[in-house]
Amino acid sequence: MKKFFLATAVALSLFSCSKSESPEFLPTEKGELDIEFDNIVGSKNLQLNTGTYTNAVGESYSISMLNYYISNIVLLNENGSTYSVPKDSSYFLIKEENPTQLISLKNIPAGNYKSIQFVLGVDSVMCAAPLDQRKGVLDPAAGGAGMYWSWNSGYIFLKLEGTSNAVTAADKKYRYHIGGFGGYSSATINNIKKISLNAPMGQLAKVRQNKPEAPHIHILADAATVFSGKTNVSLAANGTVMFSPYSVFVAENYTQMFSIDHIHND
Repeated sequence: MKKFFLATAVALSLFSCSKSESPEFLPTEKGELDIEFDNIVGSKNLQLNTGTYTNAVGESYSISMLNYYISNIVLLNENGSTYSVPKDSSYFLIKEENPTQLISLKNIPAGNYKSIQFVLGVDSVMCAAPLDQRKGVLDPAAGGAGMYWSWNSGYIFLKLEGTSNAVTAADKKYRYHIGGFGGYSSATINNIKKISLNAPMGQLAKVRQNKPEAPHIHILADAATVFSGKTNVSLAANGTVMFSPYSVFVAENYTQMFSIDHIHND
């Protein structure tokens, strides 16, 4: 009888271990992931044309346009593995004027993702690619209209425009068109910036197959960082910044533009 009870206990123990160690998902499973870019200015929501903000040097300004490219997305799993979104599915143009700034990624391997990396801008390979390879938001004549310098053969990575009484121009408009992919010389301006973001402590994007709702990474994008950071930018002194050496300071500032506010999985 004792042997019977011992065998039963061992069997139950093995069953219990087997059950607890069963995987949450299979390695072959794939799901979806949503990423929302919520544009703000400091502690305020960004409101095109109607919002009024103050930069680090005390100049007030409004914003009439905010566009920027997100590309080359890489997801870091809690187990240390990474997943790179295929190049042909990894270019997005975020526009504040659009009803939503949400991007949806498909066919993501199931896993628990704790951080995300991406490029703010467009990589040098695509900037120099033949025109017939640049589709959708990369097509200068269609989805990417207004975000490409034909005279400079490169994309505008971030475009910020608006008005400020500090600007000396008669129309009071400022224009920040920041790009530069390095071109074909190491001496050429290169403002391609890689951004790495970690999720808040204890939060993971849990990608699963056949889930009713895709996990949602909510990223805050603070446009105020264009004017503040390592360099406090004056609109009075720099009403227009485009393909010039000063653009390097602006691009360095906006590397601090993004942060993950929260993740939800339902």
